[in-house]
Amino acid sequence: MAVARKAPLRAVKADAPIYQLRIELRGVKPAIWRRLLVPATIKLDRLHGVLLWTMGWAGGHLHEFMIGDDHYGEPDPYYDTLVQREDRVTLAAALGARKSFIYLYDFGDGWEHRVTLEKILPPEPGLKLPQCLAGANACPPEDVGGPPGYADFLEAIRDPAHEEHAAMLEWCGGAFDPADFRPDDINTAFRELKL
Repeated sequence: MAVARKAPLRAVKADAPIYQLRIELRGVKPAIWRRLLVPATIKLDRLHGVLLWTMGWAGGHLHEFMIGDDHYGEPDPYYDTLVQREDRVTLAAALGARKSFIYLYDFGDGWEHRVTLEKILPPEPGLKLPQCLAGANACPPEDVGGPPGYADFLEAIRDPAHEEHAAMLEWCGGAFDPADFRPDDINTAFRELKL
């Protein structure tokens, strides 16, 4: 999977607590979700990259973290906004006592992810992070049109008699299995990242 990446992820302290997160893509059936371990000290800009890889997104679209009343992302200096710089805050600091937040990816398609802090685990020196523990179902193709477009896409590729069946299969590269989920592939990709 090709993901637009920034510089390698920075090192984290071995004594950092570990956050177990559940990420669920909202508005789609069946549920598309992942369970992930990350250090509490991960900066939000790095978490963005981790979420892309975990979910299966290719990158290249705008994104934003909505945590309580705060919004984090890459502020546009030419647009009056309240978005704070994501590269200056850790997940632990942004979350505070909260247990969940929204990660919005691709403002055009509007993919909303509910990210829930399931557990705070003690530090475990030597544990390679991030790590995908579990999940279900494939990430929708990029630029499919958000949840409604994804539902239409699935309908078209499942029905050979559908007028857009051949065009949708060609558009997505010839095949798409909505139930496909391979945590080993995600964790293999994570080994390239340096936290």
